[in-house]
Amino acid sequence: MIGSARRRLAALAASAALASLATAPAAHADAPAPAPNLATNPGFEIPTLPLADWGSVPGWHCAPGEGAVTAAARTGGAALAITPASADSTGRCTQTLAVRPNTAYTYRAWVHGSYAFLGASGTGHDVPPAWTASTGDGWQQLSTSFTTGAATTSVQLYVHGWYGQGPVAVDDVSVTGDSPAPAAFTAGVPTTDKVVFLTVDDGWFRTSEAAQLIADRKLPVTVFPLPMPEGFEPDYFSKVTAAPGSAIEDHSVSHRDLTTLSPAEQQAEICDARDAVTAHYGTVPTVFRPPYFAWNADVLQAAANCGMTHVLTASADFTSGASNIAHPGGLQPGDVIIMHFTDTLADDLRRALDAAEQAGLRPAALTDYLR
Repeated sequence: MIGSARRRLAALAASAALASLATAPAAHADAPAPAPNLATNPGFEIPTLPLADWGSVPGWHCAPGEGAVTAAARTGGAALAITPASADSTGRCTQTLAVRPNTAYTYRAWVHGSYAFLGASGTGHDVPPAWTASTGDGWQQLSTSFTTGAATTSVQLYVHGWYGQGPVAVDDVSVTGDSPAPAAFTAGVPTTDKVVFLTVDDGWFRTSEAAQLIADRKLPVTVFPLPMPEGFEPDYFSKVTAAPGSAIEDHSVSHRDLTTLSPAEQQAEICDARDAVTAHYGTVPTVFRPPYFAWNADVLQAAANCGMTHVLTASADFTSGASNIAHPGGLQPGDVIIMHFTDTLADDLRRALDAAEQAGLRPAALTDYLR
């Protein structure tokens, strides 16, 4: 095992030597204007909530036991500590970030330890990682740049140590380049088609009666479960979205009012909820419903940085016996109906369907209309 690790290190050293011979000194250029940092939780300062909703490091995903927050930081009060669990592991930690196609980005981080690496995959082009054999007794900044491909809309950032080389600390990550355009806000869908859209939030009460009704009528529903109840019974949400046109989308991690949080915390809430859906169901959300319908310009940008194309509220509420519509009269084409996973969901669905039928409307697939 040790011999294998040494061979890997020797190969890396040879590759680095060849790369240095082929690299000409960079031409001097004026420093660019400060750009927003697109990385999620770049300083590892966002506290882990007392919930089982996200991992030990908000915004980042490491193998179990290989990544944790440490107080031994370069700046601030926290950094990422990567400890490979075995001689066959590098302790890779990642995050997914939305980007613009055909756009240049620079990814930097400060590292401490031996054989630290950072890079990006899924960029549309081959990108060698930046790495260092040792930072000595201090911190060293690693930097790599990439230009996204013509069809690239997200990349995976990574940072890791090396086989059998011990722990690495990471702090002060930055990703600079053009931000994705802010997500579009909508409460209803502009359409003249005779359709409405059924949406259901949260997921704390999961009744078989509601699931059976949805299955029997083959209803296209868009659900916004929270990661914690989603983790309790993930198969339930697969069942209620089995009908064509259904989808599982993003509702944040903790259901806090995001307008009370910093942009960095907003982004961690949205991105980590996206990752929970992706991990459980293999689909990537593109629609975000803000808790309490609370949103602002920062939420629209944070949602876009997590790959959301739309921030959606609703124009009608049929939760727990309600029949509230945001405009005069009955339901209209394009109305988005909100309900919740409560013990009354089956009855709420029936009332919403009756109201839609009275208005000459039928349920349709929301994401088809938001493209």
